[in-house]
Amino acid sequence: MRRKKKQILTSKKRKEIRVAIAGIGNCASSLIQGLYYYKDIDSNDNLVPGLMHNVLAGYRISDIKVVAAFDIDKRKVGRDVSKAIFAPPNCTKIFCRDVPPMGVKVKMGPVLDGVAPHMKEYPADKKFLPASQKPVDVVKELKKSRAEILINYCPVGSQKATEYYANCALKAGCAFINCMPVFICSEKKWSKRFEKKNLPCIGDDIKSQVGATIVHRTLSHLFAQRGVIIDKSYQLNFGGNADFLNMLSRKRLKSKKISKTESVESQLSKRLSYDNLHIGPSDWVPWLKDNKIAFIRLEGRKFGNVPIELELKLSVEDSPNSAGCVIDAIRLAKLALDRNIAGVLVSPSAYFMKHPIQQFTDEKAREMVEEFIKGQRER
Repeated sequence: MRRKKKQILTSKKRKEIRVAIAGIGNCASSLIQGLYYYKDIDSNDNLVPGLMHNVLAGYRISDIKVVAAFDIDKRKVGRDVSKAIFAPPNCTKIFCRDVPPMGVKVKMGPVLDGVAPHMKEYPADKKFLPASQKPVDVVKELKKSRAEILINYCPVGSQKATEYYANCALKAGCAFINCMPVFICSEKKWSKRFEKKNLPCIGDDIKSQVGATIVHRTLSHLFAQRGVIIDKSYQLNFGGNADFLNMLSRKRLKSKKISKTESVESQLSKRLSYDNLHIGPSDWVPWLKDNKIAFIRLEGRKFGNVPIELELKLSVEDSPNSAGCVIDAIRLAKLALDRNIAGVLVSPSAYFMKHPIQQFTDEKAREMVEEFIKGQRER
């Protein structure tokens, strides 16, 4: 990681943050709705529902501007982003319907491995429908739009597509935020490439503000800190969006399972065997739409080897749950660009991602993020 100079951004120096998005699905819909939902929030209000930071080092949410977008679905390609975010198979809750025309059309990206073969067996309003158009030159579009940051929202299991967009970010000179469980920022070979290009990256696999993984991590850490030995644990998730339909193909879940499992295991005093720790998606229930249900169970032994069992059910609208984290990740990536910090950003990745290059407790990662915001050196 290089630091050429140190610059603390003030509100007087604040400027727009130009963002490109690959994958205009439910997560992108929630993120973009949020940009308008919070656009008039008083910058002096530090307690805003749903936000970890209202203003971050001088940057407000209203400073984020989407300047380029890519997808492969014929119901989205060619449409203004403001319309595409509400097109099928998107089904997340609409909390800000009045998204004005943004003047940014969704461009056709390469399909690669972004569409699981089994999806063709399901109704049109539930699955991806690839457009017949020729993919655009993504690097050219990124440069033309003057995008500073590229966010990857490709479907789970899109190894080739994610690597493609990571390469495009490198070629176009964009910071990269990898919200999906394909290991880019957590791999040294990729981190070194971003460092060599003097570009920051944050990843991999976005956490939710209060989602299954962060709750499971927190409970596991609590048990460990209180001297309770965890013997067995599981996390079962199901939902009704296109992501859960996509994940019915277990072949696409290898990196997802690794990401979620390592995130929880990193908080344990002793790692569990494969048989005793199960974390991963379970099934697709169409009528749930973007609502995600998680069942978490921990079995352990406390004082005197006396058994303890904990069971929890969590129900959340999935996509808005991660958008709050991405809002902060965008502004932290922008800070890194302002300060000429290159390579993987350790503290933002540890706090906002399930599979960072280095794991910390969430309390420590939060402390490190606050230090990063204030301009202190990354560890």
